Amino acid sequence: MQSVRHRQWKQKEIVGISGILTDEEDNYFERSFDELDVPDSDRIDPSKADVTEAFEDLLIRAAVQGGYEETLAVLVPAEWIYLTWATTPSTPPETVYLREWIEIHNTPAFETFVEWLRCELDKYGPSLSEHRQRRIERLFCRTVALEVEFFDAAYE
Repeated sequence: MQSVRHRQWKQKEIVGISGILTDEEDNYFERSFDELDVPDSDRIDPSKADVTEAFEDLLIRAAVQGGYEETLAVLVPAEWIYLTWATTPSTPPETVYLREWIEIHNTPAFETFVEWLRCELDKYGPSLSEHRQRRIERLFCRTVALEVEFFDAAYE
């Protein structure tokens, strides 16, 4: 059984690694917002689609109410979906901000991060009680469902 200290350290490890990877995304969003003339008010306090709010709530609840494995259960499918999407062969979009979004998620560093997340979930998941394993499965499936809904909403 993992100690609380060990799990907290592992959660901090996720935050640290994802922080390094998302630094590039922060800059990307700022430049894309400039290109799209997104007003400051929408950058600071954007209105959110229902699916965005639901996904945000799921992430926060998994991290705060759960533990390391619950955090993994929502991060693995979300990041894995982006990796799969970005590495699927296709013609890159001509629009710079669309092409760059794909490039951010199609790097060896991102692929390594996603593989590490998957290995962590595979490593710790089987040692959990049946109750927690079901909880992890529900979180994983809910994340996939919200990602599908999020992508569908983008095309509406």
